[in-house]
Amino acid sequence: MDMKNGGGCPFAHGGTTTVEKPVTKWWPKTLNLDILHQHGARTNPMDTDYDHRSAAKALDHAAVKADVEALLTESQDWWPADWGHYGGLMIRLAWHSAGSYRMGDGRGGAGAGNIRFAPLNSWPDNASLDKARRLLWPVKKKYGNGLSWADLIILAGNMAYESMGLKTFGFGFGRADIWGPETDINWGAEDEWLADSALRYDDLDEPSTMYNPLAAVHMGLIYVNPEGVNGNPDPARTALHIRETFARMAMNDEETAALTCGGHTVGKAHGGGDHANIGVEPEAAGIEEQGFGWANPGQDSLAANAFTSGIEGAWTKNPTKWDMGYFDYLFNYEWELTKSPAGANQWKPVDMPEEARPVNASDPSVYDQPLMTDADMAMKVDPIYNEICQKFMADPDYFADTFARAWFKLTHRDMGPRANYLGPDVPAEDLIWQDPIPAGSTSYDVDAVKAKIADTGLSAAEMIATAWDSARTFRGSDKRGGANGARIRLAPQKDWAANEPERLEKVLTALEEIASDTGASVADVIVLAGNVGLEQSIKAAGYDVSVPFTAGRGDATDETTDADSFSVLEPLADGFRNYQKQQYAVGAEELMLDRAQLLGLTAPEMTVLIGGMRVLGTNHGGSKHGVFTDREGQLTNDFFVNLTDMSNSWHPVDSDGTFEVRSREDGAVKWTATSADLVFGSNSILRAYAEVYAQDDNAEKFVHDFVAAWTKVMNADRFDLQA
Repeated sequence: MDMKNGGGCPFAHGGTTTVEKPVTKWWPKTLNLDILHQHGARTNPMDTDYDHRSAAKALDHAAVKADVEALLTESQDWWPADWGHYGGLMIRLAWHSAGSYRMGDGRGGAGAGNIRFAPLNSWPDNASLDKARRLLWPVKKKYGNGLSWADLIILAGNMAYESMGLKTFGFGFGRADIWGPETDINWGAEDEWLADSALRYDDLDEPSTMYNPLAAVHMGLIYVNPEGVNGNPDPARTALHIRETFARMAMNDEETAALTCGGHTVGKAHGGGDHANIGVEPEAAGIEEQGFGWANPGQDSLAANAFTSGIEGAWTKNPTKWDMGYFDYLFNYEWELTKSPAGANQWKPVDMPEEARPVNASDPSVYDQPLMTDADMAMKVDPIYNEICQKFMADPDYFADTFARAWFKLTHRDMGPRANYLGPDVPAEDLIWQDPIPAGSTSYDVDAVKAKIADTGLSAAEMIATAWDSARTFRGSDKRGGANGARIRLAPQKDWAANEPERLEKVLTALEEIASDTGASVADVIVLAGNVGLEQSIKAAGYDVSVPFTAGRGDATDETTDADSFSVLEPLADGFRNYQKQQYAVGAEELMLDRAQLLGLTAPEMTVLIGGMRVLGTNHGGSKHGVFTDREGQLTNDFFVNLTDMSNSWHPVDSDGTFEVRSREDGAVKWTATSADLVFGSNSILRAYAEVYAQDDNAEKFVHDFVAAWTKVMNADRFDLQA
């Protein structure tokens, strides 16, 4: 087109075009706030007063389960079922939906139905799961809003196991869907699917050196490469990577072995054709495909011709039945390396008679060669996994129970505490990975507790910092952490450098005595102390604003705390208190965004909290970076007033990201700052928010907005307050 003479397209480009570039393409160093905008953007098509928990409670849960179970054996011509049963496909859908979870930051997992969106919907490891979701559409359509995709996907896997003979451990409804891709998840730095896995490690021979918070060994995989490390078969080496990967997904060795063996007890892998004939993934497919990908022109409506991973075959004689057949094959035969019809590395049995083999998924008169992947062979070769498998083989009931519990954990881990579970099949047992907390008292005199707190002599900054430190561990990703439970007084949190152990011990000593005297939980008293400190600082600033409080938090114990799993919640950086444990590859402002997103904050909420925390004097270690006020300890909008004051100039002073704020008149240093402070003046979006709070008419608005955002953080884990 002749752009000079007006021959260009007259429309503003976006969507599927690439004519215009996003801001971060033109200016790569621009701080991208998209991960916070998703908390505030109105992308949800439901009515603003829609409450998913209420709708999910009102479901006819028994009817939903019956309909899901019925569809499992209603094979469709457009995507026929293996042996007339969709069980294996639905288990894979549920597994891969849940399997993206990683403990490092709590992101991924099945809790939001994210497998419906890019990039997960087009990962190579998720090939043809688009078909599984479309098979479930009639059930979703029938039950509507109360049945989320997130719930339905996991329920389908659960019902598949039950229909094939496994007694599952239970199921919880209550997951709420998201409505677009999650932009906050770092799946890796690679630019291509299934890239060299060495790009994820400092040393590929040391699996523990995989970069955090990643867990899968390749971009586009859920767990490990079924063909071996970097595609090179070596079961002993693969076992080491399985152990690390599953540990990063919160599984121990026994759970890992149970999931591997139980997952392959049913269903089959599909790789019976030439991969070159398979079409592109859903996000790259033509509009006429209507969301389908991986077109397979050679399928001919035969289940046996489906193509997913490229490996081919079933793991058992009876792939639609829960039994011990997996162990019979794996341990009663020798296995040798071979290639699938698609050219993938896999293992085949030596001298297995034809009648011992599984029948073809489409033609019962044909016997097919079974398979084992490198991960399966690792269960036999690795001495630890082998010992566990021997225990399973000696006690099939123990194997079934161990798998059922591990499956429940896999599919429910990111739902958080049991308070979030709904429906008739929620197990009564409290599990330690659910971070159980007993209910706290609500019958004590809140005003009397506040009076006792005020008489302790603790400073407002000490109380505010302690309450913040207790609450800031909350992760909306998997609903762990937070102030409820008061785990800040237990290992490992009480010893974290971020929590300033000496100050923490001083404050807790005073607050625990008050809790003992009044019948309040320590968790409640910690939050109340933060509120008391805030109200003192608000009053000192000349305003009369009370900070909301709802009693009822409980106190966790060492026995109900899995200390090892809580270690991943340690704040390595907290921009709200201008803290970093060390220097990292990314700037303080980017780490601040990550914590704000996990706390569920919008960009304006993050902004107002940063400005308030600075002037309250709550910086870690008493640092003065960003304390742009001569009224420290008063909740004023001075941070924003002075940040936007053009009588000041800003100068870098060190490569560690610190700056000086100087007077333009005489060059005198007035304040110091970090990039987490000055970004509120340099980033155009954040500056717009900062200017709102710097205005003369918004000084009191700032106080009210700070209190609202503060209360949101303090109550982030109060699932008992949900409908």
